[in-house]
Amino acid sequence: MVTPWVADEMKNVDLKDTRLNNRLAEVLGQLGGRPTASIPAACGGHAEMTAAYRLFENEKVNFDNVLQPHIDATRRRMAGQPVVILAQDTTEVDLTRPERQVVGAGPLDGGPRRGVFLHLLHAFTPNGVPLGTAHATVWARDDKPALSASERSKQRKQTPIEEKESQRWIDTFRQACAVARLAPGPHFVCVADSEGDIYELLAEACAEPREVDWIIRACQNRALDNSGGKETGQVKPADNEARHVREQVMAGDVVFTQAINIRGRKAKISCENRGRRQPRKSRQAEVEVRAARVTLRPPPRPDRKLPPVSVNVVLVREIDPPADDPPVEWMLLTSLPVDDAEQVRQVTQYYCVRWLIEVFFRTLKSGCRVQERRFEHVDRMQPCLAVYLIVTWRTLYVCRLGRGLPEASCEAVFEPAEWKSVYRVVRRRPPPPQPPTLSEMVRMVAQLGGYVNRKRGDEPGPQTVWLGLQRVQDIALCWQLFGPEAGIEHTTTGTEIDDPLV
Repeated sequence: MVTPWVADEMKNVDLKDTRLNNRLAEVLGQLGGRPTASIPAACGGHAEMTAAYRLFENEKVNFDNVLQPHIDATRRRMAGQPVVILAQDTTEVDLTRPERQVVGAGPLDGGPRRGVFLHLLHAFTPNGVPLGTAHATVWARDDKPALSASERSKQRKQTPIEEKESQRWIDTFRQACAVARLAPGPHFVCVADSEGDIYELLAEACAEPREVDWIIRACQNRALDNSGGKETGQVKPADNEARHVREQVMAGDVVFTQAINIRGRKAKISCENRGRRQPRKSRQAEVEVRAARVTLRPPPRPDRKLPPVSVNVVLVREIDPPADDPPVEWMLLTSLPVDDAEQVRQVTQYYCVRWLIEVFFRTLKSGCRVQERRFEHVDRMQPCLAVYLIVTWRTLYVCRLGRGLPEASCEAVFEPAEWKSVYRVVRRRPPPPQPPTLSEMVRMVAQLGGYVNRKRGDEPGPQTVWLGLQRVQDIALCWQLFGPEAGIEHTTTGTEIDDPLV
């Protein structure tokens, strides 16, 4: 049987075979019910496990057509939102094995690790509720001979952007524009971290007509165009003129100051020397925020001439950092207006939503354990990865929706058998006539995953929610079979499959 949320998510599935369509829905429900379990454990039997692996091996099944119905459902959810944040980012999917390596996996870095890369465009509401994946790309690098640092630098400068992996940021921005054309109602804002600070992307994003707004965290202190409209490089800036973006913004007035909580971190490797990867302690910091509009000088390219572009800049800077900790500083380039304090504050709030894609990747790897799935070939791994992208969205959706709509009825997400059985197990008393609120239900689910529900300011996180959701499915099944309503026929949307080996 297929649960209602799976049926809704798979409404437009088209694998060119009805039996494959039904099997995909079954597998999504099984893996979604037990995201941390292995595929054999999640499927619950030899026949179901074999059917799942045969699905991923089928030549008609690939990453794109498995994910497409979820993308269609994401568009339906976006259509009802006034503002949608489209966050794009890349993550590694490490498939390194101790003995036999996965066929088709490529190098992840200069070392022995092998796997694939996933570049994701994920939709969020401004308060952080995930709406789903709007676009995704998976690729593996080719094995190439090792080059020296100077050879790599020379090759990088001479290679056109279209032949670099960096082109994915531009292609995904174009996909964001395509999403906006298909759903003209919401105001779309495409957000990227510092890896997306590519001048070709800025030039394309500034072109008219602009279909989406954008925010990109600056990776470098770019030079300003002080030519006054003349040929770039022909006019030398005056001595009192700022030559770079940060200097120009720092010369302006502080728009507002704000206290923020800074989360501590540890360096992933002991030899890490990049400033934004250094360890730091958790603390409360006071930051000052400035804003300005600047015109950037285009960098030289061997194959083309790029135009100057005018962008708005928001600089968030810690006022008095501790002597032994690196200061917090963001420099955000954006198309959004920064004419007053409220507009500047909105830019920083929209950019903060981007951090949730990091939570998404962590849930995909730690919660769904996608890197631990055992496949002999990447072509079989990729459809499974697409399924777990949907499972990851569902987990975060339940977690964040409880915060965004705390007073809504839990039946907006959970079936009656689910909330009634969980209520009986957690509260140790019969369920009430009316369903509890969504916030209350999410807390009960999280309690099943180890969340301590006492007086505290923080809400349940993804880890306790995904652990709790695994138990919900088993508890609800027992409720339907042996509980007070065991004599009532329960209906679910979907189709039973007669042949489990499809």
